[in-house]
Amino acid sequence: MERLIAIDNVCAWPNLTMMPDGSIAAVVFNKPYHGFGEGHPECWISRDGGYGWERAGAPVRNDPGCNRMNVAAGLAGDGALTVISSGWRLKQVPGEERPTFDQVLDPVVCRSSDGGASWQVGGTVEKPEGATGIVPFGDIVRLEDGVFGVSMYTCGEKGVTGESKFSSYFLRSYDGGRSWVEPVPIGELSSEAPNNNETTVLSIDGRRLLAAARTTGDLHVELYASDDGGRSWTGKGPVTLPLQHPANFLRLRDGRILLSFGIRCRGYFGVGARISKDDGESWGAPIFLVDYEAVADGGYPSSVELDDGTIVTAYYSHKVPHHHRYHMGVVRWKAD
Repeated sequence: MERLIAIDNVCAWPNLTMMPDGSIAAVVFNKPYHGFGEGHPECWISRDGGYGWERAGAPVRNDPGCNRMNVAAGLAGDGALTVISSGWRLKQVPGEERPTFDQVLDPVVCRSSDGGASWQVGGTVEKPEGATGIVPFGDIVRLEDGVFGVSMYTCGEKGVTGESKFSSYFLRSYDGGRSWVEPVPIGELSSEAPNNNETTVLSIDGRRLLAAARTTGDLHVELYASDDGGRSWTGKGPVTLPLQHPANFLRLRDGRILLSFGIRCRGYFGVGARISKDDGESWGAPIFLVDYEAVADGGYPSSVELDDGTIVTAYYSHKVPHHHRYHMGVVRWKAD
């Protein structure tokens, strides 16, 4: 197992995509703070299996007084690297040192056909009825018949008891990732159901899907499954312990499924993983991939697999041994 500081001085929340030429694209938030300030996503490329990284370009830049900190990403349509990005309008409260999040920005769709160097911004995202904003997260996945899917979540609506409510949705694209429509809730929208936000999706065969949703409350990851291409979802129960979130899926070359997730449990801050040999029906014991060795802001892993079976898992942290700055870290390992 190899571990390195990959991109320094960024809060990151990385999203990795394996490119057709064998390089790895990482879309990261480009500032060294947890979104409480201006900033935007950048695309970085590694051509040596995750050791070295070069900045390629910026999918979209933030307007003054705003950030673009939230993304979903992946290959869509004609093979273009596609990034859906939203963020926040910021508000400076008198007497406070840093600004606060004021209003969710509408997502924009960004596409690059040259490996992340140049980008075209456009497209549309349909919001669920009654939603004031919607936030993309996780990977863009390929479904049947040239359709693509992605998860997003709403925030700010008031639930039946008056609390601020989050709900995750699955959206589809029929035009190669340029526009996203037909939001379907992942899980039941009720006061008793888990309050889901950051959710990632895996396509097993184009029709069968898995979704791993971060819940509020005890902050575990809840698993959902769909047998109809994301038009309906069934709860499968928790797949992590409390304070272990959010998650990322990767279908390994041998057919197994890797689920990686951040860990913020007392005494165990870092990154963990579990592996399924039966398409998510059961999961092996947790693996402790990264140990921060101290309480730290971090997690949000994202993984790709190289031709030789090496898994490249990226994460972010603001503090690891011998490096006390925000950064994107990488661990290279094999699941054997």
